[in-house]
Amino acid sequence: MTDTATLQSDADLALKRKHRAMWASGDYPTLASDLIWELGTRVVAAADVRPGERVLDIAAGSGNAAIPAALRGATVVASDLAPELFDVGRRLATEAGAELEWREADAEHLPFRDAEFDVALSTVGIMFAPHHQEAADELLRVVKPGGRIALIAWTPEGFIGQMFKTMKPFAAPLPEGAQPAPLWGDEQHVRGLLGERATDVEMVRESVRIDRFRTGEEFRDYFKHHYGPTIAVYHRIADDPEQVRALDQALAELGRAHGLDGSGRGTEWEYLLFTARRS
Repeated sequence: MTDTATLQSDADLALKRKHRAMWASGDYPTLASDLIWELGTRVVAAADVRPGERVLDIAAGSGNAAIPAALRGATVVASDLAPELFDVGRRLATEAGAELEWREADAEHLPFRDAEFDVALSTVGIMFAPHHQEAADELLRVVKPGGRIALIAWTPEGFIGQMFKTMKPFAAPLPEGAQPAPLWGDEQHVRGLLGERATDVEMVRESVRIDRFRTGEEFRDYFKHHYGPTIAVYHRIADDPEQVRALDQALAELGRAHGLDGSGRGTEWEYLLFTARRS
């Protein structure tokens, strides 16, 4: 078991506090329910979660994968760096009739025993741990040999990956050693992180259709109020009206380029679905 109270520098602890505050800002549970709840059901199906199995959802948020896994009869732990998201998750679980455990946990320092879980899941969650190799190592450590892994991550080329690219010039530089989240949506990168410790690897690019927004401006304004990473970038440039206008325009243009032009066509958000077994 990793000792989460040790082996972390002051800088790393400060970074994690910043990440926790970022995800606690805005209203990620509403965003997840409004836009991507179905991705949780998709990853649970891909992992073939079964009754009686012990399942860990890493960076679970408000439980869009953990709750469907529990409804299949699994014993589920929903873990996240930001426990502020759990209140909504508990309510949603109660409404669905699901029982599960909610546990505050850093994906890079999981407070669980080696080989404790039959299945590990993450739905656009583990990808945001800043140190990818550390998160991958912990993911593999807590899964039993022969256990199953299923992950969904936004691709660099897809809509959300391009949103992060659009925000990058306005965002704070990544800390030393940190990597961009959408790299988890790159097949070669994920293979490199897991190496020979994962077998029966399958990776497929899929997309979720988003019909909520008609225009780029609607998308932009929704993310400005709901999505922690977007809120953090706007907070950083809040005292520079020119930069705020530039980012407003850039995000609206991104939406228009992906079909949010007032026509009602909606847009597609591409993700990588990764499944494997622990060697």
